[in-house]
Amino acid sequence: MKVLYLTGYKAFEFGIFKNDHEAVKYIKKAIEQRLLPMVEDGLEWVIISGQLGTELWGAEVVFALQEEYDQLKLGVLTPYLKQEESWNETNQEYYRSIVARADFVDSIFHKPYEGPQQLKIKNKYMVHKSDAMLIIFEDEKDGSAKYPYQEALKKAENQSYPIYQVNFDDLQMAAEESTWSEE
Repeated sequence: MKVLYLTGYKAFEFGIFKNDHEAVKYIKKAIEQRLLPMVEDGLEWVIISGQLGTELWGAEVVFALQEEYDQLKLGVLTPYLKQEESWNETNQEYYRSIVARADFVDSIFHKPYEGPQQLKIKNKYMVHKSDAMLIIFEDEKDGSAKYPYQEALKKAENQSYPIYQVNFDDLQMAAEESTWSEE
């Protein structure tokens, strides 16, 4: 596997509105636990679309892993130009700090937001450009992550496309492991 599409719930879908929220470190821990064996096995690229939440926290995990694994790269493929424009200043600064450190940045549509079809095409594009998906998603909990997940399931019907799913039990386990290691 060379390219992994990392996605999942947006920050507000977790009920998280600040990046220093306690739960963020457990989400990052769960992402790292799934990413590390893939990186050790030769994963070269993690691609994200730059959404607040799972994707940007995952980017931070990639940056941390790059300190030890210099073959690992981060690609940010935004669905359209200026996706961060309507975000508050804190989120814009956070987003720009991630994009500034990414190894590759581009937009699928080289124009600003025009409609939801751009997001639908983004999901297809990201799945098509990757060899596997790592997604924080719970089948029973609705949210924006269901759209790339459904796209991944379609691809997996016709070819090998592993979908590595992190659910809320996995997040709970990461939190408990972190708590034990702090004691």
